[in-house]
Amino acid sequence: MTDTLVTDKSADATEQAGIPFDVAAHAASMVGHHYRVDDFYEVGREKVREYARAVLDPHPAHYDEVAAKGLGYDGLIAPLTFVSIIGMIAQRKLFGEIVVGYDLSQIMQTDQRLVFHRPIQVGDRLFCDVYLDDFRQTAGSDIITTKNVITDQHDNLVLTSWTTLVGRTGGEVDANIAHAVKDVMMHVAS
Repeated sequence: MTDTLVTDKSADATEQAGIPFDVAAHAASMVGHHYRVDDFYEVGREKVREYARAVLDPHPAHYDEVAAKGLGYDGLIAPLTFVSIIGMIAQRKLFGEIVVGYDLSQIMQTDQRLVFHRPIQVGDRLFCDVYLDDFRQTAGSDIITTKNVITDQHDNLVLTSWTTLVGRTGGEVDANIAHAVKDVMMHVAS
């Protein structure tokens, strides 16, 4: 299944027709869905330096091109967690268009497995393919697993990751918390 979109508007239309929209059933029906994030992410030299400073990673290969070349790379290499930038972009589409109906303030990441095929380097154009890999329910929570495959401009594997998220539907949500989470998610993903 590829690029079949169900938006919040579709969920609203279902509810307006008097049929309650079952968020969990919809999410379960989307297992196997695949999409490619609309645009590539180009890794810039200053972005790598800024990110390394932000996460307090002092490795010289993140700041000094001579140090990176001494390790065999053409330019700066990104800290391992730099991939989270691409992950946030991928998640935005997942919860905005594919697995709809969840309140982001009620989603928590519980697990992540990363397989690095090579370091992320300045000049890379990264493409991300997202797969809704698994969905199950347990103890009143929805457990959603995604698989992200990141490749470069030459279609070489850079990283494969699996992320497990736990979501809850229903119940009262503090509007202030929901607003704060929305602002954080939008800021990070922008």
